[in-house]
Amino acid sequence: MSSNAEHSNISRPELCSNDSSPSRRKFLQQGTSVVAAGGALAAAATTPSLTFARSAHAAGSDRIKLGLIGSGDRGAGAACQAMNTDQCQVELHAMADAFSDRLANSLQTCKDEHDGKVFVPKERQFVGFNGYKKVMESDVDMVILATPPGFRPLHFEAAIDAGKHVFMEKPVAVDAPGIRRVLAAGEKAKEKQLAVQVGLQRRHERAYRETIGKLKDGIIGNLNFSRVYWNSGGVWCRSRTSDQTELEYQMRNWYYFNWLCGDHIVEQHIHNMDVINWLMDGYPVTAQGQGGRLVRDGIDHGEIYDHHMVEYTYANGHKMLSQCRHIKDCWGQVGEYVHGSKGYANIEAGRIFDLDGNEIFKCREGKGQRGGHQQEHYDLFEDLANGKIPNETEYGAKSTMTAILGRLATYTGKQLHWDDAIASEISLADVDSMTSMDGKAPLLPNGALRYPIAKPGNSAVAVIDWKPSKKRS
Repeated sequence: MSSNAEHSNISRPELCSNDSSPSRRKFLQQGTSVVAAGGALAAAATTPSLTFARSAHAAGSDRIKLGLIGSGDRGAGAACQAMNTDQCQVELHAMADAFSDRLANSLQTCKDEHDGKVFVPKERQFVGFNGYKKVMESDVDMVILATPPGFRPLHFEAAIDAGKHVFMEKPVAVDAPGIRRVLAAGEKAKEKQLAVQVGLQRRHERAYRETIGKLKDGIIGNLNFSRVYWNSGGVWCRSRTSDQTELEYQMRNWYYFNWLCGDHIVEQHIHNMDVINWLMDGYPVTAQGQGGRLVRDGIDHGEIYDHHMVEYTYANGHKMLSQCRHIKDCWGQVGEYVHGSKGYANIEAGRIFDLDGNEIFKCREGKGQRGGHQQEHYDLFEDLANGKIPNETEYGAKSTMTAILGRLATYTGKQLHWDDAIASEISLADVDSMTSMDGKAPLLPNGALRYPIAKPGNSAVAVIDWKPSKKRS
């Protein structure tokens, strides 16, 4: 995900520009705060009204203090996008990251874009595994959770326990126990009236909303099957250095380890599968597929695959064909397509055609002009300004589980059922107990610094050695 984009064509509601407006007063009285970072807090929970009240006294005007947990490029991008909103006065107040250099770089990025809104002195710059706790203990009103997704369940649960509103990046977990933990925290957020937004930004883009609306209204009749893609040349790779512990190396090179990333089918392709889940108003009940490593065979490529192809089936029989690939110089495609009895749609492009190929709908906003990364923050603050408490936990968690189900299907080579997969007790890492880079890494290499790779039909890799909870036909 890119950290920034042009946003000139995005609507910018002025709902909070007047501090004396009724909607603004209602917002403050309810004590809404936004939390999006990722931490766990053992201290007593703080109520939303008390959390926000501490920030509503700055020079006669009201501020929302933002805490950032996970200070990489995406974290800095999300923080800047939050500060871009003009519904409320949003300021960056505290930051945490496992690494001091990452925090410093992100802090400078935020200052370069919003110097007058960044107030993060040394005493509110927290480094290390437990830095998120310090952010939660501060008087921030909003936290952004943008660490590698393996830490998301821990941090989300902590944020809700601390009485914070949350914006958290996708995916929200890497295994079934993490999904269940997120869903439980999401229910607690509802009870405490805390806002939760997940960075599946396509749901906030006007083009997607208009196109999905037309498809749900039946413009192409019955929806027979869909195709989704995230095919690209891959992402960055960070080499091991001689001064690193094994845990630090994996944390620095986090994209290539499932306990941190979930594989690229989870970390990236979730976006496309989420669009079809949105369209279907549901989630797949089975998955089967295949994948592997054809070119991803370097010493720093960890354990993840470089390609996955999965066939998902929904309860109504709808089939979704899912393809993601990280191989250079191949056909590149990122998008979603659906085929119906009366036509077909390129959802990503916002275009719908009849069976003869005649265009029958085109979204009023074209490709590249929609800026969902920014719009999701405008929508969040607009909701809060109007006294609404959004909660996107369920679809964020279940679309993440859709991607995890696909990974399990390609790793095992078996047809898997949703109910069995989400009930799995296998956790990829005990991140709650991590306190130092000198600790033991959840996955260890052999003497040649190579890691075990999942082989379809072979359950020797422990992270996929689970049994169905009941017999399936």
